[in-house]
Amino acid sequence: MLFFSHLEKNGVLGMNSRNLDCIFLHNKRPDYHLVDNKIKTKALAQQANIKVPETYHVISYQDQIKKLDELLSPHESFVIKPAQGSGGGGITVIKGRTDNGDFLRPGGKATTLDDLRYHISNILGGLYALGGVRDDCIIEYCVENPPLFQDMAYQGVPDIRLVIYDGVPVMAMLRLPTKSSSGRANLHAGGIGVGISIHDGMTTQGILRNRMVTHHIDTGIALAGIRIPAWEDILIMASKAGNTVPLGYIGIDIVIDKNHGPMLLEMNARPGISIQIANRTGLKSRIEKIENDLSGKETPDEKIAYARAHFS
Repeated sequence: MLFFSHLEKNGVLGMNSRNLDCIFLHNKRPDYHLVDNKIKTKALAQQANIKVPETYHVISYQDQIKKLDELLSPHESFVIKPAQGSGGGGITVIKGRTDNGDFLRPGGKATTLDDLRYHISNILGGLYALGGVRDDCIIEYCVENPPLFQDMAYQGVPDIRLVIYDGVPVMAMLRLPTKSSSGRANLHAGGIGVGISIHDGMTTQGILRNRMVTHHIDTGIALAGIRIPAWEDILIMASKAGNTVPLGYIGIDIVIDKNHGPMLLEMNARPGISIQIANRTGLKSRIEKIENDLSGKETPDEKIAYARAHFS
């Protein structure tokens, strides 16, 4: 709460303004399903030649769970997630196998095949889905952290959240898993958000539960002054992904894989506003600047160049 007075002077976007001026005006509810369902989001991304984690299997019916052992046998590591989950709920990461055939979670905790069957059954029943509706379960490639993130993150995969307005990257932050977030990068679960300069991909300062932090609470790594790899590619991917859906105000989540580079993880039609605290500046002033300045700048390259020039 300490920083909100500072943010107000820098054009903070409040929750009501986000809902009424950004989401309501620019995101039509009939289009939400394109980003609320990760299967649909992946299909749109692949049509646009945007890299995503490979889907190994989609489980839609309880009867398919009987063959889970057979489905998982080719894969040492994988991620299980609900297609319509939010906030990281229901995501289970498997990093390997034990000698007796059980599955290893990050940190070395073992889980059994029956545990996974039960978890997938709950996913199909809608336990983690938006609105509690029946859901599908995705089994996909498990992202491997590049060396930079292996040192920074605690037992999980960091991601980069970008807010896109009318195709322009407005603001960005790195989200880091912590022990208290159980390896998830989501801020509301206890992850750390680190502001990123749109201009050059350099990290600035971090927040943990809306309070400023200078170092990762678990790993001790300093959070400022780190250049995000492949930043130009990330900006292009985010802008391109935003153009795949008819939503004008959107959150784009991108991961960096050790072997495959940047990959689109998911999109969000209702991105949160804590990103402003991590960057110590407001979304509202940047959005207003875009509305005033960008008439005549229509191509993604022009919009990215504008963002890099003005949002350092």
